[in-house]
Amino acid sequence: DLVIVNLYPFEQTRSAGSDYDTCIENIDIGGPAMIRAGAKNHRSVTVIVEPEDYPILINELAENDGRTSHRFREQMAAKAFRRTAAYDAAIGSWFAEVQEQSFPERIILAGKLENQLRYGENPHQSAAFYSSSEDRLGIGTAVQLQGKELSFNNLNDSDAAFELVAELSEPACAIIKHANPCGVALENNLTDAYLKALSCDTESAFGGIIAFNDVVDADTASEVSKLFSEVIIAPQIDEPAKKILAKKKNLRVLETGGVPNPSAVGYTVKTLAGGYLLQSRDPACTYEDLRVVTERAPTDREMTDLMFAFTVSKHVKSNAIVYAKNGMTIGIGAGQMSRVNSSRIAAIKARDAAKKAGDQDGWASESVVASDAFFPFADGLLIAAELGITAVIQPGGSIRDEEVIAAANKRNLAMVFTGTRHFRH
Repeated sequence: DLVIVNLYPFEQTRSAGSDYDTCIENIDIGGPAMIRAGAKNHRSVTVIVEPEDYPILINELAENDGRTSHRFREQMAAKAFRRTAAYDAAIGSWFAEVQEQSFPERIILAGKLENQLRYGENPHQSAAFYSSSEDRLGIGTAVQLQGKELSFNNLNDSDAAFELVAELSEPACAIIKHANPCGVALENNLTDAYLKALSCDTESAFGGIIAFNDVVDADTASEVSKLFSEVIIAPQIDEPAKKILAKKKNLRVLETGGVPNPSAVGYTVKTLAGGYLLQSRDPACTYEDLRVVTERAPTDREMTDLMFAFTVSKHVKSNAIVYAKNGMTIGIGAGQMSRVNSSRIAAIKARDAAKKAGDQDGWASESVVASDAFFPFADGLLIAAELGITAVIQPGGSIRDEEVIAAANKRNLAMVFTGTRHFRH
């Protein structure tokens, strides 16, 4: 009458980083066979594959005089097949990793329903959040400490914000709006990093997502509480900070338990009509990748800001232009069809921030600019030069590279090529 099976914990064994033999030993054989046989025969057999369903089974038996309804058996059978499919998917992907197969002949996307959301990107769309078996700190491991229910957009934007700060080694803050950063900054402590990030674009920051890469303390929480924001996400939030944030009851506060490794191997997936696009994660650029192409090489200060700006540009929707100075963004141009228009928008943002800071003349002077892809013409570079930037970082690779290099040399700008493009769509 009943087939109740808890499968060998292969997923947990794999996530724990166990050795090859231990993982093999935790591949269940008899369990899936019994589950599938019982599920196929669900007209006569009730199959239970999750301990969370025990209370539901007990209630079903109580309501039906010790029996189960066909409807219930059918529901449990469907769940059973989904469970064994996800189990096999985890085993298959593990073997692909062991054999170093980047793109095996078949992929199976398996996830566990965590939350059914109120709606999707827009109110007329339905949505849900599924966790995967990927062992990566972030949204999937986050615990919501307080606040309203997380929306589809909250989750998407929080992921974008947290992945950005994870790439920065110093105490960092990123403020995100519609999956694009509007302010990012580094400092010796999170409080100052937040204040610098906020000053980049106070207008856009309103109602945004705030991400940190270190423990949020009381001072930082006090400053954050002054701004209306949707979500705060951090690896850890200390107890005094929790008490301060608790006063803003609608503020969603997420604690992830750690910061993801930005260089860890992994894949991203996008859906298309009738298929999927699978790609490896975009790795970080390193100093070893850089090549100075102008007569003047960047100073140490410029190089530090260039690497920071290029890292931020990786997390800005393409076409992306990022101005930075002293470990903070001062102007970001995102998502334009023309790179020169992204340059114009970044310049406008920089000028607006200068006005609010009361430093219109010196705000952008001696700043640097990063482009996520090559400048196809010198025009985008010239817009930046007019603001007083001193150094540029870009992938290079345009048929007009020499023209752009010549324009930089004419204005005594330092420019480095990375050889790596960071498109983000």
